[in-house]
Amino acid sequence: MIATINSIVPFGFDGKLVEVEGDMNRGLPAFNIVGMANKTINESKERVRSAILNSGFSFPDKKVTINLAPAELQKDGAYLDLPIALSILVLSGQLLKSDIVNRVFVGELSLNGDIRPIKGIINIVEAARKAGFRTIYVPFKNLSQASLVSGISIFGVGSLSDLFLALKEQKELPTQNDVNHFSVIKNVCSDHVLDHIRGQELAKRAIEIAIAGHHNILISGPPGAGKTLLAKVAVNLLPELSPSEQIDITKIYSLAGLSHDEIITMRPFRAPHHTASATSIIGGANGPGEISLAHKGVLFLDEIPEFPRSVLEALRQPLEDKQITISRANQKTTYPADFMLIATMNPCPCGYLGDTAHECKCTETQIQNYQKKLSGPLFDRIDINIVVKKVDNQDLRKKLSNQETEHNVVKNNITEAILRQSARYGQDGVYNSSLSSFQVSQLLKLEPTAEKLLAHASEKLNLSARSYFKTIKVAQTIADLSGSGTISTKHLAEALTYRKQ
Repeated sequence: MIATINSIVPFGFDGKLVEVEGDMNRGLPAFNIVGMANKTINESKERVRSAILNSGFSFPDKKVTINLAPAELQKDGAYLDLPIALSILVLSGQLLKSDIVNRVFVGELSLNGDIRPIKGIINIVEAARKAGFRTIYVPFKNLSQASLVSGISIFGVGSLSDLFLALKEQKELPTQNDVNHFSVIKNVCSDHVLDHIRGQELAKRAIEIAIAGHHNILISGPPGAGKTLLAKVAVNLLPELSPSEQIDITKIYSLAGLSHDEIITMRPFRAPHHTASATSIIGGANGPGEISLAHKGVLFLDEIPEFPRSVLEALRQPLEDKQITISRANQKTTYPADFMLIATMNPCPCGYLGDTAHECKCTETQIQNYQKKLSGPLFDRIDINIVVKKVDNQDLRKKLSNQETEHNVVKNNITEAILRQSARYGQDGVYNSSLSSFQVSQLLKLEPTAEKLLAHASEKLNLSARSYFKTIKVAQTIADLSGSGTISTKHLAEALTYRKQ
């Protein structure tokens, strides 16, 4: 007798169908699992055995073999505990094949039979729906996230015994219609607004442009100039997430194991330390990294030259493609990485190069080596580059206004500029920065005088092709902020000031 249970495991940003096939024969009692199962799945034998016995069921005293098909697919995690247990219950006659047909089951079992939440539940439910299934059973604590996916009936399961009774139509399980969505706010600096920053008008203007067009920005300046504060202010100027963006971000956080039952409703703000490894930043076979966790939000790299060169160079492809593809010997996975980069750096290792109040103690070689940590190709992918100076101490003592008018005005300007971009490109979530060079040529219009200025500046500044088009895209964002449909000389001239000379 063969028992087959349908299940799904996450695979990159998608999911793969797995058939859990069970067979039981006479012979010495044994419990074997085959089919490219890693150590976590092999250990499920003890979890499944204990869960079955502690839930009041019997474990067969025969030779049981579980095959996880397809065999060439590497399986990882405890997703298959529940379907393995159900397969054994069918083999032993405690469940009928008709009880589990055309349904999908996922979940990790505890020793007492409770079902624990798993990672990547949205991937799993989406993959089940795509495969044509109309019913899926998930851990109860994953039900809130799973319910973001429509077009499939989702049941939340608390324990193996509860599921058994439900399959026997002796108990009702909660569905996606019975749960309240829980929202979580992650990494939001809600107390930072533009009005709290004294001076730095150029920097605040650059931040406004960067957010409105989703442009990458590098802020250089001495310690204490407010670079980090400017980055933290930026997250409160970002537009609200659309429903589809909420699903994508929640999906990523679930894959990373950072969220099981919450729905992410705020744009991410990720600020990894410079000691972070390349895998933690880029991601790996075991899950997404910081660049994907910052999807549709901000990746903040404070003191970017302190990051290893290998990490910085690995950013080049996702900054261009808005996704990261990770290739390993036996598999290739792709995660989204459409983030806005905000980076800061000092002018030199000690930080005081060009500061009239402090003497720089760095040698010329040290300064050159420090500044060369950002390669030309990486720097070319940064749209806006500004240098900030320290604010005079007298200005720091000025009292704040009771009404945070500047922040509100800038946020409204950003919102209106984003609406203009959505109208121009015919869909939400498409910013000026994401346009290809062909789209720039077709969709963005420069006044004749602006065309002449761009041609002259391109030759004089020796702009690369990438810098050439990035300048146009920044100029379009400036035009959107001013309510103009075309790029004028004024808009282009301001955009050119943000390029490295």
